Amino acid sequence: MKLLNGRELADFIKERQAGQVRSLRQANAIAPRLAIIRTNPDPIVDSYMKLKQGYGEDIQIEVDVHTIDQKDALKTIDELNHDDTVHGIIVQIPLPDPSQTNEILNTVTPNKDVDGLASVTEFDPATPMAINWLLTGYNIDLPSKKILIIGQGRLVGTPLAKMWRASGLNITTADRHTQDINSLTLEADIIVCATGVPGLITKDMIKDDAIIVDAGVATDKNGLIGDVAPDVREMPNITITPDKGGVGPLTVSALFENVIRSASKFAKQA
Repeated sequence: MKLLNGRELADFIKERQAGQVRSLRQANAIAPRLAIIRTNPDPIVDSYMKLKQGYGEDIQIEVDVHTIDQKDALKTIDELNHDDTVHGIIVQIPLPDPSQTNEILNTVTPNKDVDGLASVTEFDPATPMAINWLLTGYNIDLPSKKILIIGQGRLVGTPLAKMWRASGLNITTADRHTQDINSLTLEADIIVCATGVPGLITKDMIKDDAIIVDAGVATDKNGLIGDVAPDVREMPNITITPDKGGVGPLTVSALFENVIRSASKFAKQA
């Protein structure tokens, strides 16, 4: 079994980003700043938020967390949109009232929507960027592969399928309504799973030499877990993301890549 170690790639990216931030601070007198809007305390959300805060501190990007009631979200976003010291705004989802998700996400101005989740945005979403970086970093030739994306959520599956289709890749998608998913997984050279259903992908669903990116996130008594069952990791002839340190670290890197791009645009306009 070969591992797609995102943490190793993230370390190289972080070093480059720290240099870019130093340059922005020294040459342009700009201190890149990310604002996180948090309305729904949740173990998964909080774990990723802490990762973002730590990463920002490591590369000298200031990270402000605004813990507010959802009813105040639109006002807070509007204030941050007009604050020139803020270069990126993200809204931690899911929201307590998910019916307002589109309205709130679309309120973030396109040049600060560093999560890339608004209907009009200047940035690619972080997790699809991370998956691209991970596979490219391990020299996986995407155009020659049959690719299956399982899960069509707004954070991973839907934007990743859109990104890869735009690049002309051979993509099939599946979700909870797909019949006979095993027939699709057994034909796929690359499987990206992002459903949040623990143990969904089992050994009997995978062919030899398959490449598996587990981008699913759920929790159990042991913490965060993905979509891939433990028996899959016993297969000798596959390439797969590790239990921890696969897509996650690169997702954080990709988010801050967008913050740096935004801050750089502000520097050029100054």
